[in-house]
Amino acid sequence: MADRRKFRLEPAFLQRWGNVLIFCLLIFVEVLLIFGSMHAVYFVNVRAWWVVVPVCVFLGAENAVKIWVLHTFREKIACYVLDTLCLIVLTVFTDGALISTLYIIILSEFYLGQKNMAGSLAMGVASVVLFLVAFAVSGALKGETVHVATLISNAFNDILLIALHFLGFNLAIQIWRRNVDLGNAFSELDESNRKLRAAYEELAESNKKLQDAYKELHEVTALEERQRIAKDIHDTAGHSITTIIMQTEAAKLVIDSDPEDARRKIAAANLQARNALEELRESVHLLSGESEQLTLREALLSIVHDSTDGTGIVIRTDIDDIRLCRAKHRFLCNTLKEGISNGLRHGSATAFYFELKQKGDKISFLLSDNGCGMEQSRLRKGFGLKGMYARAEALGGSVRCETEPDNGFEIHIDLPADNI
Repeated sequence: MADRRKFRLEPAFLQRWGNVLIFCLLIFVEVLLIFGSMHAVYFVNVRAWWVVVPVCVFLGAENAVKIWVLHTFREKIACYVLDTLCLIVLTVFTDGALISTLYIIILSEFYLGQKNMAGSLAMGVASVVLFLVAFAVSGALKGETVHVATLISNAFNDILLIALHFLGFNLAIQIWRRNVDLGNAFSELDESNRKLRAAYEELAESNKKLQDAYKELHEVTALEERQRIAKDIHDTAGHSITTIIMQTEAAKLVIDSDPEDARRKIAAANLQARNALEELRESVHLLSGESEQLTLREALLSIVHDSTDGTGIVIRTDIDDIRLCRAKHRFLCNTLKEGISNGLRHGSATAFYFELKQKGDKISFLLSDNGCGMEQSRLRKGFGLKGMYARAEALGGSVRCETEPDNGFEIHIDLPADNI
């Protein structure tokens, strides 16, 4: 298979070596014509070879130029005209011996350069006509009476040979070219398969490395998370439990001499224990990822709480308990975060009103602030707004923004409800 991939059939192979063979046959037939005309005499004192030799030399040189110097049919037209004249002259001075063979050789060169049968057929028919014309001219020059029926009858074998050559030669060329195309197609297919296998092996190797890296990263991440949680438990809960032990031990020492002080120490230890328990619960929640199980309403309220905690802003809410798919859940949460952030940064807002309602088969989202606002005509869709519009459209909904100078900014979103 490796050798098959390396060897590639070239379309020019047949034409290159076919032209060499055609030229060699042309020279061989011309030599036969020259030897055959050595003793023939025409037109009283004209020996045939006086004419045949220079015409054959010219015909050979002209065909060499046509085959190896000229490349297009337009360039070769003059050569085909000269071929016809030379063949007519040779027909006159050789009595037509081997002339049909010369026609076949010259036609072979023409057929070899053609890519469609129409051109070859036209040249073949024209050659038969010229062949008959050459014989008619030859007979007329020798004073013979030329009859079309007699002419065709005498040249029938030659015409049949030219016709059979046309059919056989062109059929062979078409078969060769189809085999060349088929061979090249198989070669390209083998090469494509080889590249595909190499790409597949490379992909499999990359996938294996990626899986190994992911597994290692997962293990490292899990280990780091466990170590972080262990450190939090050690630093917080451990310290609280140590404090509880010290307070209870101190209470034991003074329980008889100062019961009131002992009660205060026990109460403090109890409070410390509650705090420690809450810290442990938070660590467990973090480890189990319970925060990801929040409902949409809980997640939105959590965002509101995080936004108001320590910021001094006020957010009033009216949120229905709605169940949506994960994509819409995430989109609404992200939009609320971005809307609050934009109101604070761009509008200098200090208060917001947020509403999420289900109205029939629609989900209505409204976020309004008391910021400085702007002219509606000056509103430009930046990266955040463009992403918001595109995401809402992808989810089957729409976004509308309304604003006025000194009258805040509002974001309206309508999404289709889910049957969950």
